[in-house]
Amino acid sequence: MAEPPIEMWEMQLAFAIGLLGVYAGWRGTIARMTGFYDLSGAFKSLLFGLVAGVLIASLIDSLILEPIRLESVNIISVSIIALFIGMAESAFALFLLGRPRTVGLRASAPYGWTLGLGFGAMRSAHLNVRLFDSNVWQGTTGFEATNIIFACIVTLTICIGHASIASWQGSKIIQHERARTFFTSSIARTVLIVTTVLSIFNPFVIFLIIPMVIWSWFPAHSTWLPSGMTPAAAQAYRRTLRSSGRHERAAAERIRGKRVIDEE
Repeated sequence: MAEPPIEMWEMQLAFAIGLLGVYAGWRGTIARMTGFYDLSGAFKSLLFGLVAGVLIASLIDSLILEPIRLESVNIISVSIIALFIGMAESAFALFLLGRPRTVGLRASAPYGWTLGLGFGAMRSAHLNVRLFDSNVWQGTTGFEATNIIFACIVTLTICIGHASIASWQGSKIIQHERARTFFTSSIARTVLIVTTVLSIFNPFVIFLIIPMVIWSWFPAHSTWLPSGMTPAAAQAYRRTLRSSGRHERAAAERIRGKRVIDEE
C-alpha cells in the first residue's frame, strides 16, 4: 500500500481548508438569491465542479507541479500546458452553463459561480497537500503555522478566481457571446493556474494575482451574478436587499422585552 505524502490528519486539514473556500465563496450575493434562482441547480453545478476539479488538480500536479519540482520544464512549457488545461476547463464550463435548460432559466451566471467554487475547492485542497509536504521544495513547504495561513490565502484566491471567471462566462452566455468568453477565460485560467502553482515554490508569486481576484469579486456580485434577472426581478431583488438591511438593523437595535409594533 502506497504511503500518503503527509500524515492523514494533515491531509484532512488540507482538504478541509479547501472546502472552506466554498463556504467563503457562498457569502454575499449568491447567498441572497434564494427565490430568484433555482439554487438546487446551483448545488448540482457545485458537485460537477468538485468532480471535475479532482481531474483538473491531478493533471496540474502531474503535468505542471511535478516537472517544476524536478526542474525539467521552463516557464514557456508550463504556460502552454496550463493554457490547454484552461481551455479544457473553459470548454467544460461553456458546455455545462450553456445547456438549454440553464439558459432558459437565465441561471448561467450563478451556476457558473458555484461551478467555479467546486473547481477551486479541489484544486486548492490538492495544492494545500503539496504545501504541507516538506519533500516538495526545501525551505517553503512543510506543515507549519505560516503555511496553514498561506493555505487559507491560496484557497480563497483559487476559489474566488475560478468562481469569478465561470460567473463571467455565464453572464456572457446570456448575452450570446460564447466564442469570446472561451479564449478570454482560458487565458485568465492559465494565469491563475501558473501563479498559484508557482506560489508553492515562491509564496510571493501569489500576490501577483490577488489584486485581480479581489477586483473580480465586485463586478461578479454587482453585475455578473444578477445579469440573468429580468428588470422586474432585479427591482424586486434590490428591494429585498434594502428591506433585509433594515430588518437586520431593527433586530440589532431592538430592546429585549419591548414590542416590535406597539398596539394602540
